[in-house]
Amino acid sequence: MWPEVPAEQWNEALDETVAEVLAQGGCHEPPVDALAVAARLGLIVALDGRQAGRARCVRVAATAAQLILLRPDPRPERWQWAVAHEIGEHVSHRVFEWLGIDAGEAAGAREAVANRFASRLLLPQDWFAAAAAETGGCLLALKERFRTASHELIARRLLDLPNPLVMAVFDQGKLQWRRSNLPGRLPAWSGEEQTAWQRCHETGKPQERHNERWDVTAWPIHEPDWRREIVQARLRWDDFY
Repeated sequence: MWPEVPAEQWNEALDETVAEVLAQGGCHEPPVDALAVAARLGLIVALDGRQAGRARCVRVAATAAQLILLRPDPRPERWQWAVAHEIGEHVSHRVFEWLGIDAGEAAGAREAVANRFASRLLLPQDWFAAAAAETGGCLLALKERFRTASHELIARRLLDLPNPLVMAVFDQGKLQWRRSNLPGRLPAWSGEEQTAWQRCHETGKPQERHNERWDVTAWPIHEPDWRREIVQARLRWDDFY
């Protein structure tokens, strides 16, 4: 986002700002309700069915109040993400100040900061890392604890942790993305991943497969008219070091 600043410093600045906002918002444990946090920050959340985007922030000139206008959506996780993003826009100057960057010069980085802030607000680093260690990175268990975050957001945030993983998301039988936090090239798609995903897609039940290097789990996120599966391949630590 800012070439001269290492990723570790960005993450530290984001996590410090998230901690400040959570404390200011009166949130001390998961799940994080971004709408409640916004209210504690003095941001008014309202519905606006006419807007094209998922959310936008506007200032009411007469009162100087700031409104977050949300487009109606049946998925509460989308509202949570949208509001968390707008909070990120609202406090992005704190991140830049923490890093010693002139906020005026960094206007082009606000969107990226807001996106990363939103992920860390709904899934705060310390809480999420502790829960992932406690649950063994089980997607469904983490979703139960951090219910305002989507399954996909949880999958993406697992890649921010040190456990060596490969995560993949399938929608309607098609691969949407597959990523890893391992250094170097993305590991090849394995037979265990393929089998676990296929059985999960067909049965609608979680599946596990194992070989000498990988522990693979596939979780179904199925709805009446939509089938999503999330596949996690966890490299055993002995093979990583």
